[in-house]
Formats: sequence, C-alpha cells, structure tokens
Amino acid sequence: MGQGLSCKTGEEQGLFSAIQIGDLETVEEVLKRDSTLIHHSTVYDRNSPLHIAAANGQIEILSLLLDRSGKPDLLNRHKQTPLMLAAMHGKILCVEKLIENGANILMFDSVNGRTCLHYAAYYGHSDCLQAILSAARTSQVAASWGYSRFVNIRDGKGATPLHLASRQKRPECVHILLDNGALVCASTGGYGFPGSTPLHLAARGGSLDCIRELLAWGADRLQRDTSGRIPYTVALRHHHGACAALLNPSSAEPLVWPSPLKFISELNHEAKALLERALMEANREREKTILKESMYSLPSPSRSDSGVDDNVSEASDTDLCCICFDQVCTIEVQTCGHQMCAQCTLALCCHNKPNPTTACLSVPVCPFCRSNIIKLVVAKVKPENDIDRDLNSSKPRKSWRSRNLSEGSSSFKGLSAVGSFGRMARGSGRIVAENEWIDKPLSLET
Repeated sequence: MGQGLSCKTGEEQGLFSAIQIGDLETVEEVLKRDSTLIHHSTVYDRNSPLHIAAANGQIEILSLLLDRSGKPDLLNRHKQTPLMLAAMHGKILCVEKLIENGANILMFDSVNGRTCLHYAAYYGHSDCLQAILSAARTSQVAASWGYSRFVNIRDGKGATPLHLASRQKRPECVHILLDNGALVCASTGGYGFPGSTPLHLAARGGSLDCIRELLAWGADRLQRDTSGRIPYTVALRHHHGACAALLNPSSAEPLVWPSPLKFISELNHEAKALLERALMEANREREKTILKESMYSLPSPSRSDSGVDDNVSEASDTDLCCICFDQVCTIEVQTCGHQMCAQCTLALCCHNKPNPTTACLSVPVCPFCRSNIIKLVVAKVKPENDIDRDLNSSKPRKSWRSRNLSEGSSSFKGLSAVGSFGRMARGSGRIVAENEWIDKPLSLET
C-alpha cells in the first residue's frame, strides 16, 4: 500500500519505508540519529510517520511515535487524522491505541467532511465502528454533543454513517448503528439521490441483508425521496428483483424490533442475541413466501438452521410453548414460573407495531398471569442429571405445561397465530422475565 512516500532526503525515505514495512529497529535507529524527523511528512499527501503507521497497522511503531510526539491528531493534506486512516483500513489495534491516547473522534476531513465513524461504516470495519462508538459513550465529545447526535453525524453531503453502510452493503455495520440509535428513516442531502433514506440506498445497492436489517428496525417502505420514488421503485430501476419483492408495499409487513420498550433496551448481550435471532428467523419465513410468489429464492440455509425440525420433534410435551405448541420454551417468567418461546415473546412485544420515533407506552404482560414484563435475562439450562433426579423423586411435581394451561388458558386467543413465525436456531440458555405485579389484568387487544 503506497502512502505517497516521495521525500526530500534519503533519511526521510528510509524512515517512512521502515514504518510502512514495520521495521521497528530501523525506525528507532533513524530517530536516534535525528529526532526531528518525527515531525516531517511526505511531499504530496503530507502524511506524517503517525499516519503511515496507523494506515499500515504497525501498532508497535505507532506506540513508539505516540510516546515521543504525544500528538495523535496530526493532519495530512486532506485533513485526515491517523485515526481516520486506521478506521479506513480496518486496523483495530491502531484505532484503540489512538483513542486511548486521546485522539479526537469528532474531527472532519476536507474531502467529504467525514469523521472516523463515517470511514469505519463506509469501509465495513465493524470492529473499528464498535470501538469508536464505545469511546463516544465516555468521551467529552459525547458529553457536549450527545451520543445520539454523534451516531447520526452527517458528512458534507448530508449522509450519516448508516446511509454509507447501507449503500456499501455493510449489514454488520448497519446492525451496529441501528442498535446504537441511528435514525432508520433519516434523509440525505446531496449524497446519492437527494432525500434518500438508508432503505433507498440499500435498494440501490441491492443488499438483501441490509434491507432485512432496516425493515426489522422499522424502516418505512413508503417513504419517498425528493423525486417521489419509494425504495421499491429504486430496486426495480436497478434490476434488483429479490430486493424489490421484499420492498413491495403490497407484501406482508415484517416483524419490527420493539426498540421503544425500556426493558428491551436494557437486555444483556445473550438475551438480545437470542431474541434478535428469533426475529430474523420469523422474518425469513415471511420472506420465503414473498420470494416464492415472486419467483426468487433465498440462499441455502446455514448449518445453524439445518437441525431445527429434529430438535422440535425430539422435545417432550412439557418443553413446548403452551401458546403456539410449536417452539421449545426458552423464556421463563420469573416469580410465577410461566414459560414461552422466543417467537411468542416477540409477538407480545410487537403486538402493536412500535413507532421508532416515539416512545411506546403499552407494556407487554405475561399472557398467563397478566403481570407487567419489566426485565428479560438469560437463565441457565437445568443440567440433565438434575432433571433425572427430579423425575426419579417421589415428590409430585407439576409440569410447566399443566401450570401454563390451567392458569392462563383464556390468554391464548390473542396469540394463536404466533406458530407461523418460523423456527429459530435454539440457543443454550433460557430467558427469564422478571415481573412487576399490577392490581388488575391488562388486555393485549388493540
């Protein structure tokens, strides 16, 4: 990778070349002979030694240079910082080291007016993106700007990091940004076609994975750009038939992640991953029908999907969800002990489709005892030897199935359609919902 290494002296040339290939010993020798060379830069791009080390991922040399110069925010000809170049090339160790040494995450370049967050999203380096977002939660920048404003920061053409990730087919970055508060329906200024949303840009790029993520987080299929086009029209124009089928306003609406609910935003990583997987599996079942009708097919199922039917067939009656009678129970309501599968939990949370721009005031309740669900956590699965001990015990034990049926049979009617959501790849844990009791039952009906 070239960094514009044409220099004024042979000593400079030797230093920059050594940095580029990671020759730490030569770098130390050159700087020992002339310590002022650390402040020199290449002729054309004006890249400093720090820029070259960051772009090439030379973490040891980067650490040495930071210790000697102490200035992480040097600018090259395009006003790019070493942090921007490290994010551009996906050098996560250099990104973390620069941030640790006080690099400013809110500096803009002079090419497109972009920050290091834009660079990480555009080039699809999800680890760098996550590191920058984590830094923003604790930095003075977030304190002055606000974290949400930083996540939705716009470049010189009005594009947020989510717009760039959607256009460049970066589904992992799209997911991370949405999970951190990126506005799913924000419009651009001059980037792409004026007024484009992330969904317009994903449709233009033809990325099914990005479209799935955006729809699952509440993207509006009917939102128009300044020329009056909806994402469906954009996908058709660029000959992305499968994308157009999912974006067709006449096709079924997908399940939407219930982000406005407080207990959803406070989920731990394991619980969130389990429910998100269930959501995406439910939407994939819907997609199969849509694409089949449109004569398009989905990619072959992954290994994690291959054994789902066998798992369900081997489950005993006491393991099946008493709402849909289809999926294995992975959710347990703490205190009362009622159990559900992940799909039925999502049906409770998505009973009223949440508006991503407003707070949802209706709190889901346990369908059996009607208590408010205020927290979801992953619980440990009971070891097999403990189960055998319970079965061999002389003490009578009431099954979960009988408890659920006897205590909540009147609650099943509103959720009878949940069994069609499709199957999810089973995890190793269960989810426990801690509840806050209320004086009288709440209705799930809208």
